[in-house]
Amino acid sequence: MQENTNNTVSSVALEITGMTCDHCAVSIGKRFEGKKGIVNKHISYSDKKGEFTFDASLISKQEIIDTINATKSYRVVGEFSSNGNGKDHFDLIIIGGGSAAFSAAIKAEELGLSALMVNAGLPFGGTCVNVGCVPSKTLIRAAETVYHAKHSNFAGIKPRGAEIDFRKVIQDKKELVSLLQQKKYLDIVGDFENLTMVEGWAEFTDSKSILVNGKHKYTALKIIVATGATTNIPEIEGLNEVGYLTNASLFDLEEKPESITIMGAGYIGLEIAMAYNRLGVKVRIIEFTDRVLRTQTPDISEEIETHMKREGIEILPNFRAVKFEKSGNETIIYCKCPDGAIKKLVEPGKIVVVSGTKPNTQKLGLQNIGLQLAKAGHIMVNEKMETSVPNVYAVGDVTTTPAFVYTAAYEGKIAVENAFMGAEKRVDYSSLPWVVFTDPQIAGAGLDEVQAEAEGISFEISKLPISEVPRSIAARDTRGFIKLIRNTETDKLIGARVVAPEGGELIQQLSMAIKYGITITDLAQGLYPYLTLGEGIKLAAITFGKDVSKLSCCAS
Repeated sequence: MQENTNNTVSSVALEITGMTCDHCAVSIGKRFEGKKGIVNKHISYSDKKGEFTFDASLISKQEIIDTINATKSYRVVGEFSSNGNGKDHFDLIIIGGGSAAFSAAIKAEELGLSALMVNAGLPFGGTCVNVGCVPSKTLIRAAETVYHAKHSNFAGIKPRGAEIDFRKVIQDKKELVSLLQQKKYLDIVGDFENLTMVEGWAEFTDSKSILVNGKHKYTALKIIVATGATTNIPEIEGLNEVGYLTNASLFDLEEKPESITIMGAGYIGLEIAMAYNRLGVKVRIIEFTDRVLRTQTPDISEEIETHMKREGIEILPNFRAVKFEKSGNETIIYCKCPDGAIKKLVEPGKIVVVSGTKPNTQKLGLQNIGLQLAKAGHIMVNEKMETSVPNVYAVGDVTTTPAFVYTAAYEGKIAVENAFMGAEKRVDYSSLPWVVFTDPQIAGAGLDEVQAEAEGISFEISKLPISEVPRSIAARDTRGFIKLIRNTETDKLIGARVVAPEGGELIQQLSMAIKYGITITDLAQGLYPYLTLGEGIKLAAITFGKDVSKLSCCAS
């Protein structure tokens, strides 16, 4: 092509996804026919590239990109030509290094996008592998081993107890965390050709630029915020001076504490309480509301509280800590009691704070781009994980969506697909399954009765004691219940709650039943292997119309 000396003429080479044949390239080219400012164009299916020479006084590079992105199938995902930013410009910047961030990075690599992951705080892998799911669940299993070595449901079996090497348990936990961090995170992206990973604090300077550690500037077409959340530390007099722990520090403590006082009776607090109590630590829980697991209905709270107290865990509901102070090696906790009096509690061991979480948004410079936040500081997103700022997405615990590792990973993937492929995918958590790993486990999916009533749905409940499930009777462990909620107008299952040993293994089936509109009649008439916990679902469904306690094991 003859050189054009007009200084408003520019060139750009764009990487385009979605082309499946040469005809696709022709179709894209036709969209620019007669468009003012296009000097020359060449679209190649084999190279996945569109090269444009254009008069910038008549059409901008962004208008060219928008013209391609306005199609149903094709999307611009990056530039081949240098824009002056060199190695500091990317298709995608991911702020964060946890599960949501890695999921986004994996999808970006699949699409051939250049991506930068900027991580600070916890090591790469984030909460789940470092201080959350992995360490907590392995400690819970270790504690269950101790419990079963000391307790038997069978009169003819006398357990001999267990010798606990607490330091070794924690060291093994650390090795597991290190192994999975490497194997399931770092090794996965180790050979990615288009991913750059840096450690440092990222701050927005504008909607397409960040400054890392106040020094290095990076730019991108799209940015995903995946910075997660951390423990919310309440502002209580003296708390910062007594040396409290959170799950991030407790799980690394190799010397077994004599006792712990846990502030908070949500699911994290309950899991910690049961695990450490079974590992030989005296446990007390302070909860400022009227019951444990306040987000669930009272029958669930009462059920799990009964079993925790039976194992020797002290639970103090309606106790609000108002002051902490040190007295030698002990910590004095002043609590306001239900009757308004102040009670002094003495903790010779450790204070563990698990009173909820707060999103990691404080250092991001969100005020520089006008990003909309919820009242508690979470980033507001829609069902496509879009924020109030175009080209900025947010995923995982930093947002207003359910805070689970599997939802975070899902959101990271679809954010990239929506940002670069125009996929228009939306999250739908109406049948989301979840589990609290106490013993018995607590699991749920869909609506509970309070939520159904709030939505004005005509509903009915069936509640089956685990003592009616043959598998549990044979195992001589009949703790808990299965509760189903059905829409009385459609007979469809709209919600389920399970409290049972290994009850979490049932919830995926119930989640799928809710998602795909399975009726209670379908559940009641299905075939279930005899002497499985899953048979409890069938029995709970039958309970809507019959008294299963009066049925034979072979009846339906």
